Amino acid sequence: MSELATATVPGLQAVPVDDTSIRVLAQAVHAICGRLTTAQLAEMRRSAQRACLMPRHIGWDQRAAAHAEMFALLADAADPPALSRMLNSGVGFTHHLMIAAGPVAGLMTAHSSERLLTLLAAGDAEAAADEIEGHLKVLRFLGRLATCLPSGKER
Repeated sequence: MSELATATVPGLQAVPVDDTSIRVLAQAVHAICGRLTTAQLAEMRRSAQRACLMPRHIGWDQRAAAHAEMFALLADAADPPALSRMLNSGVGFTHHLMIAAGPVAGLMTAHSSERLLTLLAAGDAEAAADEIEGHLKVLRFLGRLATCLPSGKER
């Protein structure tokens, strides 16, 4: 693993944020694509909309958790238990990355969720996997930026 394999946020446990973990989640999204029912996609869309409509005065932690729920819904839809476990790990992983990135990640996450839902509904597994992989990498980058001092060194 790289030196970036684990990220820490004050008050949170270290969570692996290496490229391998991100790729595994992208592969899990690829695997679930095409297996989702219309009802499951509708529930995911409602969940994403609820997360986007949460008022700003609600803490970022709760709003980030609401956005990360997308992985829980994907895990609920997964048939093989191993796929479900992989997708379920995405809840904590994404929440951690969003907390590290801060509220600046909210709008970007909302747009990414919308693109992901469109791709999942279309059954485009490759593009859905690419979308989630890119999204998680950007969240990781934003989290690293948030921990930089003005001198450019990490805290």
